[in-house]
Order: sequence, then structure tokens, then C-alpha cells
Amino acid sequence: MILLTSTGESIFQLLVVLFCFVIVLALTYYTTRWIAGYQKSHSFHKNLAVVETLKLTNNKFIQLIQVGKDTYYVIAIGKDEISFLGQVDQEQLKEISLETEEIPTVKGDFEDILNKVKERLPKK
Repeated sequence: MILLTSTGESIFQLLVVLFCFVIVLALTYYTTRWIAGYQKSHSFHKNLAVVETLKLTNNKFIQLIQVGKDTYYVIAIGKDEISFLGQVDQEQLKEISLETEEIPTVKGDFEDILNKVKERLPKK
């Protein structure tokens, strides 16, 4: 039997822990993908769909729900209640396309932005 030195034992322990970490990470990744696919296949509905959600506070949301082909309802969701706000026609909805919609970008480098933020702070 080969006796390992303390440095050799430390390196061996590091490799074992690293190997275990990679195995756990891989298992977590594939389990998460499997659960997501399972939930997606079981939550497919033909007549109901959440079109859009707007978060107002921690426990309050406004949702646009599509019922059927061209009926839309707006509901408010709170911690313990759901309230009907109204019905919206399809013509009133704004169609948003990610390909044509430009995402606003900040111009300038980080130092310029940092200096502008510093100017707004109260002087000591």
C-alpha cells in the first residue's frame, strides 16, 4: 500500500470534492430541465393563457388573461384575493415584437456615468 504524504492527501481530497461537486451540479442541471419539461407538458392549456403580468408590489399583480381565441380579461391578484378589473378587446391591445422593438441603451462609458451619479449625491 502506498502511503500518501499530507500534500498528496490534500490534493486527493480536493479532487474527490471537486468530482462530487461536478456530479451534483450535473444532476441538478438535468433534474431541473426534466422538471421544467414535465411542468410545461402538463400545464399546456388550449383555452387559457396568461398574456402579460405586471408586478405592482411584492404580492400584487395585474394580469392579462386570454380566454378562448379573442377574449381578454384583466384581473388583479393579491395575497388572498383575485379581482376582476375588466374585459379588453383584441383591437385595444398593443402588439409588441422583440425583433422590431429597440432596447434602450446607455451611452457613454462607466466613468462618465459614475461621475454623473457622484454629482447628484449631496456634498459632505
